Amino acid sequence: MPTREALWSSTLHHCIIESEDPKRLVDIYEDALQMQPTALDGSRTAMIGNGRAVIISPGQSETVPGFAFNVGGHNRLGALREAIEANGVTTQSARSALLEGEAFSLVDPAGVQVTFGCAGAQAGEETSDALAGRLQHIVYASPDPDDVSGFYQDKLGFVLSDTVLRDEDEQNTAIFIRSDPEHHSLACFRAPEFRFDHIALETTGWMDIRDWADHFAEREIPIWWGPGRHGPGNNLFFMVRDPDGNRIEISAECEHMPMDMPPRVWPHNERTLNLWGGAWMRS
Repeated sequence: MPTREALWSSTLHHCIIESEDPKRLVDIYEDALQMQPTALDGSRTAMIGNGRAVIISPGQSETVPGFAFNVGGHNRLGALREAIEANGVTTQSARSALLEGEAFSLVDPAGVQVTFGCAGAQAGEETSDALAGRLQHIVYASPDPDDVSGFYQDKLGFVLSDTVLRDEDEQNTAIFIRSDPEHHSLACFRAPEFRFDHIALETTGWMDIRDWADHFAEREIPIWWGPGRHGPGNNLFFMVRDPDGNRIEISAECEHMPMDMPPRVWPHNERTLNLWGGAWMRS
């Protein structure tokens, strides 16, 4: 099976967040992001709630240790692993507290561990009184986003959605790729150093964004960027930051693109990143 078809409809399942003060982060994510903690081995904590899941681990803040995708079925998982290995990528069997049964993992060009597996029941738990917000995409910064994006497209089967191009040197400053119809499940921005950029929680609409903003306001957590609407992805958004500086995006109306929809090119300017006004320019 071609790698793209084997991967298609896979969704971001969870990510790992390291912190020099993990207890503080666990408390904040429990209260501000309405995620329930479950102790894991090695002083790690799984935070789960309403389609969003992260693992908080001791370590260096604002790094990108790894993330995992839900392939949707063990038969699909085997086909994807075969296709990826046929592309010359080394994989290894893996286990995750948030995935069901055996998974497999690999390391991308930036040193990030990427795991593919099948969702367990726990990570899909919903809490009726928790705000809507499904973990939808993760973004990190790299000095060479072309190398990162090329690996995910050529080796893992991701589909290119949009690029942002800087005119003066014709460099790509942002690359958005998808593994299902939503505009991007992963993106990479150009920056001088490798670092975490943000994760996004996809809500059901504008009123959810209002409710999240009110929820953060009650906890005196200010909006860091937004509200606005991105050009690539066309989604409504705002961002806050946790105590470690990690950025969390609250999003709605993310654009859907069929597998065969051709990619687009956007200019490197503030309007591309925020059609409504000012933007956070990474480079």
